[in-house]
Amino acid sequence: MRLTTKGRFAVTAMIDLALRQSNGPVTLAAISQRQQISLSYLEQLFGKLRRHELVESTRGPGGGYSLGRKAADITVADIIVSVDEPIDATHCGGKENCMGESGRCMTHELWTSLNQRMVEFLDSVSLQKLVDDQLAKGIEIENKPSMRKAISAMPVSKPIHVNAPNSVFALGNAFAKN
Repeated sequence: MRLTTKGRFAVTAMIDLALRQSNGPVTLAAISQRQQISLSYLEQLFGKLRRHELVESTRGPGGGYSLGRKAADITVADIIVSVDEPIDATHCGGKENCMGESGRCMTHELWTSLNQRMVEFLDSVSLQKLVDDQLAKGIEIENKPSMRKAISAMPVSKPIHVNAPNSVFALGNAFAKN
């Protein structure tokens, strides 16, 4: 079994989202920048994750994505299956026609057993465990300032009063008076 970039990127993006959603919805642009994943690729993945109700989207300013359920209730298997990543080590896709008309190959049971163990393992690892692992490693999560602080922290500029002509005609009249 080979886990492709689709599954890897989906799990990585979900960890990033789970780590940061306490500050409100997380934009795909922010995940893209932090994780070095193409924004268009993330849009495709999150469309699938949303259809499987693993994430919810919020539109408009301040919008983005948040988890569709608790991180402890989402498993790595849920994420991988939702983005159409096959978890199958058999050559035949489980159809038992590995050898064509001849039927199964001699190692079919081995690969079927491996599939079962992989699914069991991925189903035993929650998104919350992966988040906790990252926090234990000391990952730093930037705090998004609230809108109120950002607005009040900005300096207030006073309007500049210029005592000068505001048109070519007014400028000509000003010179004519001198």
